[in-house]
Parts: sequence; C-alpha cells; structure tokens
Amino acid sequence: MLVDLPVSIYRGGTSKAVFIDEAVLPSDLGDREKILLKLMGSPDARQIDGLGGAVSTTSKVAIISKETVNDWDVNYTFAQVAVDKAVVSYSGNCGNISSAVGIYAIENNLVKTSSPQTLVRVYNTNTKKVINEYIPTPDGRLTYEGDFEISGVPGKGLKIELEFLEPAGAFSGQLFPTGQAKDVITLSDGKDIDVSLVDVANPLVYIRAEDIGLEGIETPEMIDSKDSLLQLLEEIRGKAAVLMGIIKDPKDSAVLTPGVPKLTIISKPKTYLTKEGKEIKKSDFDIAVRMMSMQKAHKSIALTGALCTGAATHLKGTIPYELVQDREIGDKLEIAHSSGKISVSVKSEIVEGKTVIRSVSSYRTARKIMTGTAFIKGE
Repeated sequence: MLVDLPVSIYRGGTSKAVFIDEAVLPSDLGDREKILLKLMGSPDARQIDGLGGAVSTTSKVAIISKETVNDWDVNYTFAQVAVDKAVVSYSGNCGNISSAVGIYAIENNLVKTSSPQTLVRVYNTNTKKVINEYIPTPDGRLTYEGDFEISGVPGKGLKIELEFLEPAGAFSGQLFPTGQAKDVITLSDGKDIDVSLVDVANPLVYIRAEDIGLEGIETPEMIDSKDSLLQLLEEIRGKAAVLMGIIKDPKDSAVLTPGVPKLTIISKPKTYLTKEGKEIKKSDFDIAVRMMSMQKAHKSIALTGALCTGAATHLKGTIPYELVQDREIGDKLEIAHSSGKISVSVKSEIVEGKTVIRSVSSYRTARKIMTGTAFIKGE
C-alpha cells in the first residue's frame, strides 16, 4: 500500500531539500525517521526509489511549522538523510537550505509580506538559534526575479540575505568546543596534526591542507578518488568528535555523528581552476576552503561552513586566523571553494578581552521547484 504525503521541493543555495509541514509527520521520532528514509529512497547509493539525489547536498529535509508564541515567525528543523545508510541526522543546521525557509514561509502564508523586502525570522531547532532572512518582495510580492548569481548554481535569482544572530556555540554551546583555539590530534600512524575546533553556526574542525599533503585547491573528484585520504579525513573528524565529547570511539563517527563536526581543509590563496574550469586568481580571495560532507568532498561549500570560517578568521590562535594575517580582511572575508567564491560578513566585538561574535551573514539564492504529493510505501 502506498501512503500519500504532501511535500514541496526547494533549492536553497547549492543544496536541495524536500520541505514538509511538521503537522503531517508523526511526533514519534522513530516513526518520523522511517518516513524520511522511505521518502528519500535511503539506504541506497542511487536513492532510486525516492526523492533523494544520490549525494548529500540533495538528500535533505526541512520540517517547518508556524510559531505562535515566541517572537520569531517559523520553526525549522533540518534533517540530513544519509544516502547509503539508514541514518537521519539532526546534528547541526544546513545554511544553504535555511535560505529557502523564508520563501517557503511566504509561499505558504506563514508570514505577511511587505515592500520592498520581507523579513522572515526563522528559529532553527537544531542549533536553537534565530536567522533573519531578508527577501526581496517588491509591492509585497514574491516574484523570484533577480540578477544575483552564486557559485555552484547556474543562472540568476533573488538575492536573499541571511543573518545568523549570536551564532557561537550553535551545537556545543561554546565558541571553542574544547576550550582552546587549537588542539593536537595524534593519528593512528603516530603523527600529530594541529586542528582548530570552532562552533559558529555549525561546528567545524579545521586542518591545514599542507599538513595532509594537499595544496588546498583540489577538486571534489580528486579528493573522493583517494580512499586512503578519505579514511584519513574521517579519522581526523572522528577524533575531533571525541574531543568535543560527542562520541567515545572515533570509529563510530560515520554512523553516530556523520554531519558534525564538519571537516574543513584550508590554505592560503593560490590561483586555481574550479571544477567547471573557471580560473580564480589568488589575488581575488582571502582563504581557500575544501569541505567534507557526509564522508565525501562537498561540491562547493556549506553556507554554515563559510560563516564559521569568516568568524574563525577573527579568533586569535585558530588556524584560519593564522592563515589570513598577511591580508587586510576587515569585517568581510572572500572564501574560495571548489565551484567559485563566497563572501561573508562578520560582526564582532571585544568583551572583557575576548572576541564575541554577534552575527555572521551572507547571500544566497533560492527558489521553489515543485509542490505536490509524494507516495511512500506503507508498513
């Protein structure tokens, strides 16, 4: 027997997700996860029997409800559905998908529009943080017309600003989950490697590209083609998760905490070609980032990863901070990734001798792709 489920599909930034009204899902978490796995077609490397796109950036779900008590507009829960494992992770948020929550809220009459833009205040339940989304609505209408482009997405669209408020400690409750700007991890081969664990919008573990024999300008395909490299990166991520207190055994990382912390490889600027063949000159950006997502190389960059990196360059003692000391970045940082570049802005202040991150922001495009009914197999 097939069970019908009303859904929508939205692209947010460089990711795509199935959006669902929370009211149509069971409250029991186990029952809910069974539905999400069936909906996306997991576990299956092709996700052939569901709506998933066979990569982590298109195997995502956004669960939405209208807020009736607090001063934000909508509640948003992000679910990362593993492609080839029966795992649904609620650890951390997806910044790219966050950019579509505001337009979903407008499309479904969860907020009133204004002109020339509409502010949608989104509460992310994963991180317990508020995101201000500023959406162009000329004459109070959502038109999807715009001339803004982002790397990794063909064409132009609405320029949506996302401002993550008081974003520190989004997962761990602390700016530095280990209490330090830099830690040392001992690998299975006995070698030590420096890492920085920073939790802003999402927790990231930073390593220098040169420390693992990379240039920092590799394509996702180059990274994914080396099994030994993937194993090394997951070992580092797993041991970072132990340092954070998420798990006890680093070997459990891919199952128990597949999404966080996010392994992030960084390096100083070098001229390179994107995976689409476009040249990015080293003079045009401040830091190079190659991120991992669900044990594979991210095709571009997670928005929360870009935001965290922007904040980290303001935090003395971290590896990102050290890598940009020869550049005048101010409050804005230009990040280069596999598909191009992204700019992020950081508002910070010094309080009692410590840097406090007040907000991090950037711009994305997003749009509705379809609204309809999905059919999943019943019990």
